[in-house]
Amino acid sequence: MTVTRAWLARLPKAELHTHLDGCVRPETLLELADAAHVDLGVSTPEGARDLLFVRDARDLDDYLSRFVVTVSVLRTAWALTRVADELVRDAAAENIRYLEVRFCPALHAPGVTIDGALEAVLEGLDRGERATGTIARVIACALRTLPPATSTAIAQAAVRHRDRGVVAFDLAGAEVGHPPEPHADAFRLAADGGLHRTCHAGEAAGADSIRQALAVCGAERVGHGVRLAESPALEDQIADLGIPLEMCLSSNLHTRAVARLEEHPLRRYFERGIPVTLNTDSRLMDGTTLTDEYWLAHTALGFGAAALARIARNAFQHAFLPDDAKQRLLASVAADLEVTA
Repeated sequence: MTVTRAWLARLPKAELHTHLDGCVRPETLLELADAAHVDLGVSTPEGARDLLFVRDARDLDDYLSRFVVTVSVLRTAWALTRVADELVRDAAAENIRYLEVRFCPALHAPGVTIDGALEAVLEGLDRGERATGTIARVIACALRTLPPATSTAIAQAAVRHRDRGVVAFDLAGAEVGHPPEPHADAFRLAADGGLHRTCHAGEAAGADSIRQALAVCGAERVGHGVRLAESPALEDQIADLGIPLEMCLSSNLHTRAVARLEEHPLRRYFERGIPVTLNTDSRLMDGTTLTDEYWLAHTALGFGAAALARIARNAFQHAFLPDDAKQRLLASVAADLEVTA
């Protein structure tokens, strides 16, 4: 069948890797900045969108610097709740049926505590879920550049909110020069508390970063994993274990993880049998939607309808949900994902 944007928009999708503070609507950013007395230097949604869109980042660290702006307006519980609610509604508008939203709850101090930030985001996701039917859950992120004690505090808070919708623990942020070992205790706490684990790795640093994510963090999924091919042995291991990769085409281009979209290893990993998934990472900074990411996989990497449906199914299959809930979700989308050509 012919792949069109309209068909991709209708395709049931799950998103496993998107950052709350990278998905603020431009209109909302202006309103929150006004309420927080933050001068963005722009006054229109178009100006806000242009301000945050990444065109010329030198590397991942430069890309991440844009988040200082959005975090600066997310210092209250009501702001976090609003942005979370709007993100679910935006996801539902492109037929995303399941959404995992990640953020670092320690970044919103002093206005909001770690527990308060989690509660505010969970409230927003719940509002969006009740309004749209899209299931939304939280992945609590620690940051490589923050003290290990902060990571431990985030993990403990995440476990406390496990029954309210926090499903996993993650490590994000500047990858080069910041190995995960100092944060190992936080991952152990998360695992002991019944949370799943994922980890940003293989984006700015090489394949050994992915190896560390598995060995040190117990990662069940890998965020990005672009540079996995640098280690054929590790690539074999990932394929044999069936560890999913949370891949983000536009973001990987903007962070210089790949020089050109046509060089992105998504197809290589897909053909190796690795369960790859497509994700937005940061809708505002990358100027994208999940439908756009699927369209790029089609136009830049040659994925056809059946392969794109397989990628969509991968995301549902590797959601951090209890097995019974996951099976119900899969059953609800199975017929629409049966694409053969």
